[in-house]
Amino acid sequence: MEVKTPSQTEITMSELVLPNDTNLLGNLVGGRLMYWIDIAGALVASRHSNKVVATVSIDNITFKHPVRMGEMVIIKAKMLYAGRTSMSISIRVYAENLKTGSTTLTNKARMVFVALDENGNPSPVPPLLPETNEEKADFEKECSIRSKK
Repeated sequence: MEVKTPSQTEITMSELVLPNDTNLLGNLVGGRLMYWIDIAGALVASRHSNKVVATVSIDNITFKHPVRMGEMVIIKAKMLYAGRTSMSISIRVYAENLKTGSTTLTNKARMVFVALDENGNPSPVPPLLPETNEEKADFEKECSIRSKK
């Protein structure tokens, strides 16, 4: 199985926040953002495994700043760790004000996906080879989290 690096499978996804995506305050509804985050994470996991994937968990999601109607949401998703059949993904969400060009980190999430074979059973995934110091630190942190479970 071919080893892959986080940069080979990372994605950036953009969405425009429209009135249908907002609450009465004009802020992006959390559930809509979680939907987009799940899609971004699944794209990275599918790209890494070359398989259909299923969401196992969203271990945490933090809401740091509201995203307002008319802003662009930029979702950056990247592999942190690949086990035998599961993959941990880091998600960072930014809001870009299209009038000023300013960008704000609004959310962070960590998700776990499992690769599935054609019968819906867990399927092996390629090993992950972290390249940068940050990727290596993230990988080690994930190894530590998994060893405690």
